[in-house]
Order: sequence, then C-alpha cells, then structure tokens
Amino acid sequence: MSERRESVESRPQPTRREFTLEAALAVLAGCVVTISDACGKSSTEPSSPPSDVNAAISANHNHAGVITAAQITAGSALTLNIQGTAAHAHTVSITQGDLTSLKNHQGITRESSTDLSATFGTHSHFVTFTPM
Repeated sequence: MSERRESVESRPQPTRREFTLEAALAVLAGCVVTISDACGKSSTEPSSPPSDVNAAISANHNHAGVITAAQITAGSALTLNIQGTAAHAHTVSITQGDLTSLKNHQGITRESSTDLSATFGTHSHFVTFTPM
C-alpha cells in the first residue's frame, strides 16, 4: 500500500470558552426578542376613552341605535331599542362582555329580536357596533 498524505491547512482550535460563546450566539441568532412598554399599563386598558357607537343594521328600513359612552363605561348589560323611525320596534341585548369589547375598541355584532311588521313580515336584523 502506498502511503498518501494530503496537505491540510492548519487551523487553530477554539478554546472551550470561544466554542461555548459561538454555540450560544448560534442559538440566539434564531431567537426574536420583543420588548414592549408594559410598565404601568394594563393590557385591557383602552388607548382612548370610549365614545358613542352608532349601529350598522342589516336589511335596514329606518331602524337606528346607539350605545352611548356612558353605557359603555358603566359596563352593565342592557337591552337597546333600535326602532328609530321604523313603524315597528326591535331590541338588541348587549352583555357586559360586549361592553368590555367596545371599551377595548373591538366591534360586536348581535341579532335583534324577531318582530312582526305589516310591511316586512316577521324578521330580525344583525346589528353591528364598530368603535372608532
């Protein structure tokens, strides 16, 4: 057998400390670090105070509704009449959770009561409140 030798460049071996540091940096390179301004603020605290929120009503024929800022702040469940100038009434039940969502600037959609109208028959509406 012939003895074959290949030339290998001589590279200095890292120290244990250098190896550990390089390994830690390689692991951290895949991590994302997020820093937020959370001190003194609650995650459920809205960025601005609530304001009145008008209803957007599906298949609307002169119904109207508004949840006032005072109702949102009070946070007590309520039943809202959305008759507006229509010839018949509907109501919408708003829960405490719904009011919390509105306070946190999150929209809600609820179905109104099902009521009879001489013109439109028995029907209901979807009522959406979207805070600004």
